[in-house]
Amino acid sequence: MIHNHAVRMSCFIRRVRAQHWAQCARSMATQSRPSMAILDDYLDIAKPHFSHIPESELSITAFHDSLPPFNHPQTSASDRQAIVDRLKSFTIISSMRERTPFPGDLLRQLPNLKLLLATGTQFETFDIATATDLGISVAAAPGRGRTDGKPSPVPRPVRPRLDIRKGGSHPTTQHAWALILALARNVAFDDAAMKGPERRWQSGLALGLTGATLGVVGLGRLGAAVARIGTLAWGMRVLCWSENLTQERADRKAEEVGLPAYGGDPVDPDAPTFKAVSKEELFSAADVVSLHYVLSERSRSLVGAEELAQMKPSALLVNTSRGPLIDDRALHEALESGRIGGAALDVFDVEPLPDDSPWRSTTWGTQGRSKVIITPHMGYVEDGIMHTWYEETAENLERWLRSETLLHRLN
Repeated sequence: MIHNHAVRMSCFIRRVRAQHWAQCARSMATQSRPSMAILDDYLDIAKPHFSHIPESELSITAFHDSLPPFNHPQTSASDRQAIVDRLKSFTIISSMRERTPFPGDLLRQLPNLKLLLATGTQFETFDIATATDLGISVAAAPGRGRTDGKPSPVPRPVRPRLDIRKGGSHPTTQHAWALILALARNVAFDDAAMKGPERRWQSGLALGLTGATLGVVGLGRLGAAVARIGTLAWGMRVLCWSENLTQERADRKAEEVGLPAYGGDPVDPDAPTFKAVSKEELFSAADVVSLHYVLSERSRSLVGAEELAQMKPSALLVNTSRGPLIDDRALHEALESGRIGGAALDVFDVEPLPDDSPWRSTTWGTQGRSKVIITPHMGYVEDGIMHTWYEETAENLERWLRSETLLHRLN
């Protein structure tokens, strides 16, 4: 009987040990399985691009909201801690452009992070040097598409990739002109007036653009594309300014987008097509000012009270670049007092725009206020580029899981 009891105890101990080691194995498997956070996926479009990766290889969590920027002066200590708490368990983070900044102070609090997959081409808010020091690989998705020829899991129309001289342009170029036209032609205001309780008809006179002056702040790829359309579509006179812009560079930009360096001015055939001028001349002479400048500490508040005071009372200001390029308070005061004709803003100092932001007011364009159009940073939110970015991100993720060399590395 004692012998039978010993046998039962031995079997029981073996079962307990087996269960213990099975639990340990599951725990080790869970710990060894990488996890990925997809950030700022507001429209819930990312997951189909990663659905082919087995859950046994990768755990994926998509976030459809956004936390405030970690390093913004208005972000509280509790909000910064909430960002750390959300991200600290993940091995991989897929970010959407610069919606979520990654300064060194944040990266140092993410001990599990091994791979940061970025989208777009500008990463001024990413501390690449600190990521390198911490052993975090950072790779981009520049929007060229997968290199291995795999088809997209999201069907969409196939369109040719056009040279800018043949009509091709960045989505932000289209959005900039959508805002310029919507503001100049009273599109949003007439739409609201006709649908409102008063069922009004015609909210006011439109601003004609033919032969008007377009001021382009920042004559890079996007600025030059916007300037080209103004020249060809409306015969606009184009004035350009940036900190180091020379007339020689402006001439070269005109030629790069398929325009003659001289002869594009609607009034003076001997004038440059893209005329480099001083900042003061641009703001005082332009009927429409469109911003296409890279944000840095030097360019922060590039447009302030002084520049706004120089603008014509009828002039329009359009920003599809970065919110902090404009002094937010100075612009609000100028528009509240009706100092300029109006503004169209696709970008803001804090994004997403807080619910209580004064920019969300419905009183713009009334009682002497300037007209204001706002859009939720839609300059790049287009089906083609968004899905292409996620396709490229998926390819790099696959390569990382197979321990292969990453594409488009930033460090």
